[in-house]
Amino acid sequence: MASMRDIKHRKSSIQGTQQITKAMKLVSTVKLQRARANAERSKEYFTCMYETVNSILERVGHVEHRYLASGNSQKKAVIVITGNRGLAGGYNSNVEKLVTRHPEWKKDDVVVYALGTKGRETFLRHGYEVKECNSDIVESPVYRDAMHIAEELLKAFANGEIGEIHLAYTAFKNTVSHVPTLLKLLPVEVSPESGKKESGPSAIMNFEPEDVEALDMIIPKYVTSLIYGALMEAVASENGARMQAMDNATSNAEEMISDLTLKYNRARQGSITQELTEIIAGAEAIG
Repeated sequence: MASMRDIKHRKSSIQGTQQITKAMKLVSTVKLQRARANAERSKEYFTCMYETVNSILERVGHVEHRYLASGNSQKKAVIVITGNRGLAGGYNSNVEKLVTRHPEWKKDDVVVYALGTKGRETFLRHGYEVKECNSDIVESPVYRDAMHIAEELLKAFANGEIGEIHLAYTAFKNTVSHVPTLLKLLPVEVSPESGKKESGPSAIMNFEPEDVEALDMIIPKYVTSLIYGALMEAVASENGARMQAMDNATSNAEEMISDLTLKYNRARQGSITQELTEIIAGAEAIG
């Protein structure tokens, strides 16, 4: 059985940890409120852009365009959005598993654009090719950050260096629900559900300027908006996951403190009983 001193030291250590987890929970709660508001504001644009491009491509008919067909390269570029810090439950690992455990992807065919220190460290450890990215983007993303990433990826795609572009992030549903999501950005694929809501025949879409020139303008904005929307949702998801993790850690610490308090009282009671027994035994020996 542990001594009273050991129990007291352990209890004190856990109480200190509990204070830290409480503070981290409060910080995450404040950050979550701001991040959730930003994610909700951007979600409408994110969703509208996705549905609009799918609707356009449903009506263009057969158009030869560099963004609508896979190139000769077997390389798949994957933008992986994780956090720069841990202590967020399974937030980081769940996103990483979308890539590392994909049943149809080979490690040599994947190029990872890691936005977030945790993801970068994991993929380097697993032997993936990792492109250098600014991890500070995930702290407070802005539209320009997404634009720079999109430009780099579109250039590589157009040059035939990569054949597909995917996005792995955590979609924000609500404070307690966050869904790891893998989304294909390029080549653009028309959703099978696209156009089903409308009844009757639809006219083939005409472009002004020409279709290729119009798609050259639309698709980069489409890719940029999806990356930006994913960044905003990922920030909200990370803070929500960290808030939950710290709340659970605080509750666990409270249970451990209660258990150690009980053990300490038992040990103290045993110590007092032993002292009384020794005193009585000594008194009887003197008498």
